[in-house]
Amino acid sequence: MSRPRIVIVGAGFAGYRTARTLARLARGKADITLLNPTDYFLYLPLLPQVAAGILEPRRVTVSLSGTLPQVRLVLGEADGIDLEARTVHYADPEGDGGTLRYDRLVLAVGSVNKLLPVPGVAEHAHGFRGLPEALYLRDHVTRQVELAAASDDPKACASRCTFVVVGAGYTGTEVAAQGQLFTDSLVRKQPLRVGMRPRWMLLDIAPRVLPELDQRLSRTADRVLRERGVDVRTETSVQEATPTGVRLSDGEFVDTRTLVWCVGVRPDPLVEGLGRPLERGRLLVDPYLRVPGHPEVFACGDAAAVPDLEKPGQYTPMTAQHAWRQGKVAAHNVAASFGRGERRAYRHRDLGFTVDLGGAKAAANPLGVPLSGPVAGAVTRGYHLAALPGNRVRVAADWLLDAVLPRQAVQLGLVRSWSVPLDTASPELARVPGAPEPSGREQGREAPGKPGPTGPAQPQEASVKPGPTAVPGAPEKPRPAQARESANKPGPVKAADPRPARDSATPGPPGAEEEPGAAPGKPGPVKKAEPRPARPDEQAGTEEDS
Repeated sequence: MSRPRIVIVGAGFAGYRTARTLARLARGKADITLLNPTDYFLYLPLLPQVAAGILEPRRVTVSLSGTLPQVRLVLGEADGIDLEARTVHYADPEGDGGTLRYDRLVLAVGSVNKLLPVPGVAEHAHGFRGLPEALYLRDHVTRQVELAAASDDPKACASRCTFVVVGAGYTGTEVAAQGQLFTDSLVRKQPLRVGMRPRWMLLDIAPRVLPELDQRLSRTADRVLRERGVDVRTETSVQEATPTGVRLSDGEFVDTRTLVWCVGVRPDPLVEGLGRPLERGRLLVDPYLRVPGHPEVFACGDAAAVPDLEKPGQYTPMTAQHAWRQGKVAAHNVAASFGRGERRAYRHRDLGFTVDLGGAKAAANPLGVPLSGPVAGAVTRGYHLAALPGNRVRVAADWLLDAVLPRQAVQLGLVRSWSVPLDTASPELARVPGAPEPSGREQGREAPGKPGPTGPAQPQEASVKPGPTAVPGAPEKPRPAQARESANKPGPVKAADPRPARDSATPGPPGAEEEPGAAPGKPGPVKKAEPRPARPDEQAGTEEDS
């Protein structure tokens, strides 16, 4: 009897846990293949600390080949699945196609940035779902503070030092909290004009921050943010984004070069092409995580609508906790399908939530016990160390060094604004010059007038004006919120020219701008640039870091 061929698509919280557990259960009796665009598992909850310069990027990544020795890793992005032929088609990082055949399939493709039809957002904002976006944000924020410190124009200085974060869920709250501490540390070394300090704004149309959590945690987070100087605006949204700022729903125009988009996520568009029933964009499955009509296909994580057996009639939310647990159940059920063990339905019990607010501050309710202050901070970091599948010693070492040494604030220039567009179905990948456009999956933009799936952590805005829809492959419009880089146009770069790309203001962790006519992925001539620093640079298959 031949060994069953098992293909797992996606290595987020759900996919990684499935692969790791299944390798242990199969004991060499199955061929397990993991298809993923990157060679690492990303621990999303710690991504804000990467953007704030606390952790080095590799600390929040776990090598797939190094921790899954019995699993075959295939680098690529699935762009089509034939359920009848039992095949998965994919494109590898160099644009070549391939096909994987399976006897069992596990879909754990996760989620992508959710775009509301707000004019200018796709052009002038960046998301916070992948490592490239976090790296871009760290460089971008550092650059804005450095340019502001050297500026003689008070208005330009204030604009560069104003950072707007949209979405007060897990990600947005942590980005704003860590960001305020980061910029405060930067200006201690490079003081701004007298009476001026960095200003972070956190916006959400919900009546409070962290609307999906217990009110006590929400009040704790709100108090810490306001005491730190963060301008928290609830029941407020962005009406329009421009190159020089954002217009709020109350009519106020805020001058800024940084717009961070953290309003939630939507399921990966890949599942829409399967022709199977969906629930708000998520693939419907039974309590055993099987796709109805295809018992050989399983789905888990953000892309799966899993019945909540604790709350009949509802589905489990898109969080890291659920994705991680569903991955384990999926592995047991796949193993049971070829005779190893018994299948089990997915049930859960909330263990509580933690929100890292930077420094020694956090909000947490482990097992329903509300905590705040240093105790909550210790619990939060202890939880992350326990949940990390690797790099625990390195992460703990970085935390210790950050507590006793000043942060290193330098621009690495590794990620440019055009490399991390908001409107993408692949936030985990940075675009590179000459590379093929992302696979046939749709971009993350929601069609104007058609409300898209909204995760529990982020309320959806109803009265927004439709904005322009980005066309994959079309030239990007200049992004004002980002610095203008003449070298923003991906093109052949002379190896002997050490000059950094021209850069000027951009929008946030998100937020960068291109030179007019720059088309990502289409090489073009590089204009002679002034010697400015290069422009470098937020959920578990989860909606928000949890």
